[in-house]
Amino acid sequence: GAGSPRAASGTAAVQLRQRLEKELEDIRGAGTWKNERVIASRQGPHLRLAGGGAGILNFCANNYLGLSSHPEVIQAAVEALEKFGAGLSSVRFICGTQSIHKDLEEKIARFHQREDAILYASCFDANAGIFEALLTPEDAVLSDELNHASIIDGIRLCKANKYRYKHMDMQDLEAKLQEAQKHRLRLVATDGAFSMDGDIAPLREICQLAQKYDALVFIDECHATGFLGPNGRGTDELLGVMDKVTIINSTLGKALGGAAGGYTTGPKPLIDLLRQRSRPYLFSNSLPPAVVGCASKALDLLMESNAIAQSMAAKTQRFRSKMTAAGFTISGKDHPICPVMLGDARLAAVMAEDMLNRGIYVIGFSYPVVPKGKARIRVQISAVHSDEDIDRCVEAFTEVGRKHGALP
Repeated sequence: GAGSPRAASGTAAVQLRQRLEKELEDIRGAGTWKNERVIASRQGPHLRLAGGGAGILNFCANNYLGLSSHPEVIQAAVEALEKFGAGLSSVRFICGTQSIHKDLEEKIARFHQREDAILYASCFDANAGIFEALLTPEDAVLSDELNHASIIDGIRLCKANKYRYKHMDMQDLEAKLQEAQKHRLRLVATDGAFSMDGDIAPLREICQLAQKYDALVFIDECHATGFLGPNGRGTDELLGVMDKVTIINSTLGKALGGAAGGYTTGPKPLIDLLRQRSRPYLFSNSLPPAVVGCASKALDLLMESNAIAQSMAAKTQRFRSKMTAAGFTISGKDHPICPVMLGDARLAAVMAEDMLNRGIYVIGFSYPVVPKGKARIRVQISAVHSDEDIDRCVEAFTEVGRKHGALP
């Protein structure tokens, strides 16, 4: 009947379907299949899942400051939608730039204390756009081996000479910098905070090496912007090297309102070059006005007060200390990403499912998202979690851990 699904016909289409079904079955067999749970409510510490499951405690969102459902953030989105419309139906350089885009870019640069900023549809796009535009075959890029996939993919697109150093290993980075001296420009690229392990790059040491070997420093701050550092400006503020980091890429889709969007901020000539040459910027639609409104209000709230970020830090410490006391190994340090290290992929999957049965929404991570033998349940703390929420989560972990042999 009308609207019923159609499958492409022909031998090639049949062979493709068979190959894809075999590949999907292999993923299921390896225990690494990723199910998507459907939320039927706003993002926040308490969720309702589709098909039932009201009152679920959410511990797996990047909603670090709880701004995804903040009333002022939502109202700012509504006002931007009403004033500027649903979208621009265009890219920025044709007819897709509105005053709110320029205002937000200025605000981002001011927040990070940089010269200028450029907006993207996501930080994945920002990372896809910068390396190719900036680096040539005469240059070199040195990347931490555990950098986010978007950094890796962005580096693959450029023609620079590529060096990969061991995770946060400054001896290895120095050796690679010595090797890279023959190239015109050297760029060290690292996550500020690493999303799977909750560890923070040793930016002081990286900047010292960069200065010694005449290199530039690039950091991805998606899991730092808004809550690390005294004023939430990120790992460079936290570690006192704001004047030594040249380029920052980050997101509007995590702590800063949680909708979408990313950006690059740094020297004005670099931002000007990206407007001319960065392919994801040139060939992607402008950010929707409602998204811009959300992020702009989130930055206003951050620049008015650091109380939300300080609250999140205290709650992070509460969870980490109580879980460690219960006998769990928590990776990272002083970061709201709190990976509960379990090792076995199936154990992580069944424990996460059992946690949901107890009303706690967490997700197990295993290969290929993390290395083999390093499976974990990644817990993420938000400023809007109450102490009671955190204690209930720890109690559920303790029960489930004992049930499945993860605790004695």
